[in-house]
Amino acid sequence: MEDNGAAAAAAAPATSMPAEKRVAVIQGDAPPEPAAGLLPCGPRKTGLHLFVMNIRSVFKLDGLGSEVLRIAVPASLALAADPLASLVDTAFIGRLGSVEIAAVGVSIAIFNQVSKVCIYPLVSVTTSFVAEEDAIISKAVRGNSSQEEDVEKASHVGFDPETSNLHASGPAGMAECVNSCIPTECAADPSGRQGRCEKRYVPSVTSALIVGSILGLLQAVFLVLSARFVLNIMGVKSGSPMQGPAVRYLTIRSLGAPAVLLSLAMQGVFRGFKDTKTPLYATVVGDAANIILDPILMFVCHMGVTGAAIAHVVSQYMITLILLCRLVQRVHVIPPSIKSLKFGRFLGCGEIPLESRARIIISTLRKEIELFVSASGFLLLARVVAVTFCVTLAASLAARHGPTVMAGFQICCQLWLATSLLADGLAVAGQAVLASAFAKNDSKKVAAATSRVLQLSIVLGMGLTVVLGLAMRFGAGIFTSDVPVIQVIHRGIPFVAGTQTINSLAFVFDGINFGASDYRYSAYSMVAVASVSIPCLLYLSAHNGFIGIWIALTIYMSLRTIASTWRMGAARGPWTFLRN
Repeated sequence: MEDNGAAAAAAAPATSMPAEKRVAVIQGDAPPEPAAGLLPCGPRKTGLHLFVMNIRSVFKLDGLGSEVLRIAVPASLALAADPLASLVDTAFIGRLGSVEIAAVGVSIAIFNQVSKVCIYPLVSVTTSFVAEEDAIISKAVRGNSSQEEDVEKASHVGFDPETSNLHASGPAGMAECVNSCIPTECAADPSGRQGRCEKRYVPSVTSALIVGSILGLLQAVFLVLSARFVLNIMGVKSGSPMQGPAVRYLTIRSLGAPAVLLSLAMQGVFRGFKDTKTPLYATVVGDAANIILDPILMFVCHMGVTGAAIAHVVSQYMITLILLCRLVQRVHVIPPSIKSLKFGRFLGCGEIPLESRARIIISTLRKEIELFVSASGFLLLARVVAVTFCVTLAASLAARHGPTVMAGFQICCQLWLATSLLADGLAVAGQAVLASAFAKNDSKKVAAATSRVLQLSIVLGMGLTVVLGLAMRFGAGIFTSDVPVIQVIHRGIPFVAGTQTINSLAFVFDGINFGASDYRYSAYSMVAVASVSIPCLLYLSAHNGFIGIWIALTIYMSLRTIASTWRMGAARGPWTFLRN
């Protein structure tokens, strides 16, 4: 998938491209340079001008602004909904005591680490895969619609479409058909002609669901069987008062892992369709159920942290069910049946033997899954391990300083992530818009969209700094009544609130890099960032405790932002078109 530009450049002839070649187009080693003739500012030696390009239009609701806003706002709300629900969980659990909130904090860190390692590469790849394949298939459908109209006109003057050689029926034709535009079911209008396409089969959707389901089951089994062992590694030893509630919470919450990974995979699919409203709706409904069930199970039923875990698991399965119901209404989530293949001629499938069609579909699905778990997926896996390990290590180091420090760290970390993830909405918008623009070879839109989301991320970060600083100073008592824990929270204000602009840029750059399919650099640079950040965490935590952990996390986020800024500023990789 690292070749968005080539995928779009080949979109027109994609309907006649063999399976292996189409896969290569989508999965090339590096994106090609978009056509530079459309650049609004002419060639540049660096890409740093994108930070200020058209800065007066940062809040302008033009075509680009409306598109970014339409994607970013629902995505931001959806992405922030779960951390905000976790904040509510934290507030309820805080009423149980500092030991309980510290125990839950360690458990959440473990669960998130394993979940993100399992699914985040798949979600990121899925968003771009779906955006690219949907664009290619849509163009193929439009092209074949035009061809069909021409055929119909020709038939009036004696041309017989049944005997024409528009599409080969041999082995090459089979691959051409299935891989360019695997069957789409279309509604027929009253005149009897093929109408608007309502459902289609996008290979990445099926692959994401299959891989997500398998990984979710494996994660659940792993965490249930190894809860005590993993907590021990995290610093919660057998004699710690945190171990009992931590084991109970982690074990029960692990039962929701299949739902978590499936819902995240489907969110990646909807983002690829530039639909962020559906994930928002599902997430809000599920999190509302979580918030309602929390006090009932925890205090009315006297289940404590066990009730909090059950509430979270129920909410995750609700989110998954809603997303799945909406997804099957939009696309085929499994390879089309033999019966549905009768629409193949509309997309140029010709007369292919049924057995051959089945073999082609199975082969295509296998290739897609292999791509997810090999090339781009492997690079993103390395990147996510580096990203999440730093935060997980920070939680582990905080736990080693005792329940009070861990409780304070958990509250600070939840606030840090909940507000920072608002910028992830901009990242989703940037990824979807850029993936589509690269696929269409539209360099002007690539530059304009990059500039707009970067500028918006800076504005968002500055606003979050003010809001979060005031909220932490005067609202810490919402999460706990323990005075020592509140004092720890106040010590973290300069770091949690002060890094919001840096965090926003780091998250948005992630979306930009993924939209440009720059997975290789993203992976390697993040491993380099982690190799510096991890020693900083170990050293500063040992010498400066809670403050040292947050200094190291600030260094970590700063290095992430610097690494991505350098890539774009140097006009390397997918940004080389800025030089032309």
